[in-house]
Amino acid sequence: MVFKVSLVSTSPIDGQKPGTSGLRKKVKVFKQPNYLQNFVQSTFNALTPEKVKGATLVVSGDGRYYSNDAVQIIIKMAAANGVRRVWVGKNTLLSTPAVSAVIRERSGADGSKATGGFILTASHNPGGPTEDFGIKYNMENGGPAPESITDKIYENTKTIKEYPIAEDLPIVDISAIGVTSFEGPEGKFDVEVFDSADDYVKLMKSIFDFESIRKLLSSPKFSFCYDAMHGVAGAYAHRIFVEELGAQENSLLNCVPKEDFGGGHPDPNLTYAKELVARMGLGKSDTGVEPPEFGAAADGDADRNMILGKRFFVTPSDSVAIIAANAIGAIPYFSSGLKGVARSMPTSAALDVVAKSLNLKFFEVPTGWKFFGNLMDAGMCSVCGEESFGTGSDHIREKDGIWAVLAWMSILAHKNKENLEGDAKLVTVEDIVRKHWATYGRHYYTRYDYENVDAGKAKELMEHLVKLQSSIPEVNKMVKGIRSDVANISSADEFEYKDPVDGSVSKHQGIRYLFEDGSRLVFRLSGTGSEGATIRLYIEQYEKDASKTGRESQEALSPLVDIALKLSKMEEFTGRSAPTVIT
Repeated sequence: MVFKVSLVSTSPIDGQKPGTSGLRKKVKVFKQPNYLQNFVQSTFNALTPEKVKGATLVVSGDGRYYSNDAVQIIIKMAAANGVRRVWVGKNTLLSTPAVSAVIRERSGADGSKATGGFILTASHNPGGPTEDFGIKYNMENGGPAPESITDKIYENTKTIKEYPIAEDLPIVDISAIGVTSFEGPEGKFDVEVFDSADDYVKLMKSIFDFESIRKLLSSPKFSFCYDAMHGVAGAYAHRIFVEELGAQENSLLNCVPKEDFGGGHPDPNLTYAKELVARMGLGKSDTGVEPPEFGAAADGDADRNMILGKRFFVTPSDSVAIIAANAIGAIPYFSSGLKGVARSMPTSAALDVVAKSLNLKFFEVPTGWKFFGNLMDAGMCSVCGEESFGTGSDHIREKDGIWAVLAWMSILAHKNKENLEGDAKLVTVEDIVRKHWATYGRHYYTRYDYENVDAGKAKELMEHLVKLQSSIPEVNKMVKGIRSDVANISSADEFEYKDPVDGSVSKHQGIRYLFEDGSRLVFRLSGTGSEGATIRLYIEQYEKDASKTGRESQEALSPLVDIALKLSKMEEFTGRSAPTVIT
């Protein structure tokens, strides 16, 4: 059929400023007239013409509520803007890392390559009619749009007057693989629905030694559990873990993607991944069943991961450091060496110690995966991570939850290649972590999240902390008045980052108090919530003495927690006597 293009008059809608990972709001906000359309058109207008006219775009996401409607709207707007073809994962499902892989790796039958894509996700936020929806744009390198583009998008949302749309384009069936072709004023327009997992699985098989992981999984000594939390990771879990690697079907938990994530909060941490936590022996009550050796969970869009051993939690900060320390020997993709490593500023300094020991380039960047992407595009970084359960490498330009699970499986397979038969004892997740602490020291670490705090009060708390930094001697007096057993603060600042690749400067990236013994307090406002403000407090204590690395984390951190809460006047500003989540 031939479709027509019509221009729809609109006017700016307040509050369409993308955060660190796109625009996230409640579904009811996105359903307002022209809300999604304004943002999509503002994005098209922020791109150079060749990235739109005649281009190939990916449009998919985590399958959360409102995704099906949003995909059809974006298809109609893409057609009207002169896009040549749109690629959609079957049933709108593509994990965020898979979108990055598809943009970077996939070729159409005619040799076409994607120049970018819209990802429909609010990541680890809940889904459903009363919950969250989100949208972000990724560039031709497969990574999130840089600030220069997101700033343009936001400016465009403040002045938009109209958008083109092909209203008469019929609804495209995205449940069936195949190509639907149309004719428009500017020629052909195709929508291709393809298998969500194919390109991603192919990429994983080029990175890891699947045969060695398969041997590990087939050993009676080893057991495994993976929880997709009813997110998009379920579209990959069966294919990779069961079909490719031979894991048992009952190893998979909550692996059917649901638009409301089964009513749960798809955030892979000890608070929300309750079923996995209980199965791994970390719940409040003893189930009487022996836990598996290895467990992992994913968030809604499968870019985050949580790693667990039997009755043992691996912090994300330790996880990236351990992957970096073992990557060259355990993962074929890195066999010729690491170009460098990087972490986000709030992430513990465990990776720094590994980088120094292995003589690797090291970078500390603001929160936001796009900063890692710049380093990777410049060939300066191979492995990177964030404390917020994000780990990844330069195979794509997003964090990658399943990649992290396969990296840990590879390390376990490598450490156990002589132990899978006979009486030899299995090297466990806990063994690997404790040996790492003995070698590099331990960074005791916790994060307190105060969610949906009054935005004005959150801002006042941050201003109070900045003001305190004007006199470190005065702050140290306050510290000693709270706890005399804590080291002095040596410096305090607001983290600022000058990108070594493009020279851009990112200011106000978090408030830091750095102690003489290497401990840190970091306070940051998060941009990933859909309403109110989230205050994140990060507390870190470094211990080099191997005889003191086995303490309980909360016990070791208790003095610093006391100082952080009193110094910031957390309860006074927020009205909260306890955080929403402790990680």
